[in-house]
Amino acid sequence: MRAAVLTEYGEPLSTEDVPPPEPTPEGAVVAVDACGVCRSDWHAWRGHGEWADDRVPRGQILGHEPAGRVVEVGERVERVRVGDRVAVPFNLGDGTCPQCRNGHGNVCEGGLALGFESGAPGAFAERVHVPWADYNAMPLPDGVEARDVAALGCRFMTAFHGLAHRADVGPGDWVAVHGCGGVGLSAVHVADAIGARVVAVDVEPSKLALAESVGADAVVDASTAGEGVAEEEEEERTNGNGDAVVREIRAITDGGAHVSVDALGIAETCRNSVLCLRRRGQHVQLGLTTDAERGEVSLPTDRMAMTELSFLGSRGMPPTRYDELLGFVESGEIDPGALVSREVSLSEVPARLAAMTDYETAGIEVVTKF
Repeated sequence: MRAAVLTEYGEPLSTEDVPPPEPTPEGAVVAVDACGVCRSDWHAWRGHGEWADDRVPRGQILGHEPAGRVVEVGERVERVRVGDRVAVPFNLGDGTCPQCRNGHGNVCEGGLALGFESGAPGAFAERVHVPWADYNAMPLPDGVEARDVAALGCRFMTAFHGLAHRADVGPGDWVAVHGCGGVGLSAVHVADAIGARVVAVDVEPSKLALAESVGADAVVDASTAGEGVAEEEEEERTNGNGDAVVREIRAITDGGAHVSVDALGIAETCRNSVLCLRRRGQHVQLGLTTDAERGEVSLPTDRMAMTELSFLGSRGMPPTRYDELLGFVESGEIDPGALVSREVSLSEVPARLAAMTDYETAGIEVVTKF
């Protein structure tokens, strides 16, 4: 079968023929109909993560946002059947550890990360193996297309889990989203579906326009924030525009966001997200850092303590709660297909990852031709 393989960090993926997977006794093989192209794939391709002992090995098949049809099952699989249409979360739980048994399979103690480690070859391929299929293969509702489920990918899963399960977002709350790439736009859309009011922040007008189209009530262009300020404030404005972005969000939200999301993972957006909160606000970290931060960001800890701010991480979503998100899709309250900007072939994946280096992509790109 054809697959896109990481042969060297930062060099184009190699599209090559590899042996197709065979199911383990507890696993299943899925013929991939669609797979999202995600910034996490870009991080893997660039070789990021060594600072957290999380670097993807060379020789790995990337791709972690698949949907497709089951074509083979192992002898111990009980629930999943050949022919089932399924989605596959990237955070694969074994279904048996204490975290899985308590509903937190996204942080399974013995789990695997699809497309990111040798034990779980990814879905930039014609077929993908799903370990512990009864726990991880999520049945798709009728009428929900594979392309749209691939667009859900880890971005909607992580955003939904972060806002609906980790943070305490309610109708009428203000949610600020810093960075309007795939996961940021997903967070905007999810927050709007929950009933929150949303401020979206980015430096690209086209991405801010996309954010408005999926539910943002207000936008802040971080590249121009603070223009027109008084002369005595000029130094503050030109210092990365961070303070000006925070001031604009505080003005829009009448004192600060209830919940704020860093969907990019750079030091400036993380700090802005924390600083734009009102008292007892909640910061949700969705974006992963790059070589500049190497997994660590300096934060205003005294302010966080004095105003009781919460800092929350969010990783994917427990497989056992996937039906909540699919329910929003089935009802039309969340429409991941609205963010699909481009359908690509497997052979185009190397170029599409390279385009992410300078933020030259918009919306969500999905592989639909293998």
